[in-house]
Amino acid sequence: MTSMVEPKVLFLLSDATGETAEAIVLAAHSQFREDKAKLHRIGHVLTEGQVISSLEEAEKEQAIVFFTFVDRDLSSFTENECKRRGIDCLDLISPVLRKLAAFFGHSPKGKPGLLHAVGEEYFQRVEAMEFALKNDDGQTLSHLNEADIVLVGVSRTSKTPLSIYLSCRGWKVANVPLVKGIPTPPTLFKVKPENVAGLFLDTTTLVERRQARVNTIGMDNPTDYIDYDEVKEELRWARSLCRDHGWAVVHVDGKSVEETAHEVLVKLRKK
Repeated sequence: MTSMVEPKVLFLLSDATGETAEAIVLAAHSQFREDKAKLHRIGHVLTEGQVISSLEEAEKEQAIVFFTFVDRDLSSFTENECKRRGIDCLDLISPVLRKLAAFFGHSPKGKPGLLHAVGEEYFQRVEAMEFALKNDDGQTLSHLNEADIVLVGVSRTSKTPLSIYLSCRGWKVANVPLVKGIPTPPTLFKVKPENVAGLFLDTTTLVERRQARVNTIGMDNPTDYIDYDEVKEELRWARSLCRDHGWAVVHVDGKSVEETAHEVLVKLRKK
């Protein structure tokens, strides 16, 4: 009998709401989807006492701690306290503040929560992040028409990382897997074609990605999933589907997520 692996715990401490920092951590964690994790966000942490209370809890959970404090003294205290307790930690904001202070030639204001005063753009990005997470991998098909962009593709074509990246820039993105032999969700065909992009890799690269996936999770009977001829036919079927419905086609081979995102936005005339 295979034992269930307990998800690791990620603590996030913030002197404001912590929503933006959470989006950063979740975007990074999307690159480790096979590794389950629980995120525990604690907002409005303003005193050393609150830090100690939070770290006591994190210590019990054997968690890694991320924190965002604009108060340099509180950041230093948190880092030192983590070291004393043997807790792995990362300050997400102080290095950025130091670089900006050197660039602009003066110290930051050090006032928590200023990011939330930026207005509509900030809230648009938070909403987009939440939308992407709820609509990842075809989880909530009833909301496809609300998406600015819908990404489609067969398994392992980088749909999720690209969705997260675009959502961090304010685009409401959903992604839907295309599975040969299983009916494509009818709601997908109701989305405006100019909002849909199909992601593709060459057959060899896709087989290599899938083989790595199989090796990681120990998939049973993965023959068709990694068979070269089957994968080639699967890609041909997906291209035909995109062509028949007027969906843009984007090849992700050898491109960074930034380059792929730019191409998606250009082809969908969002940029």
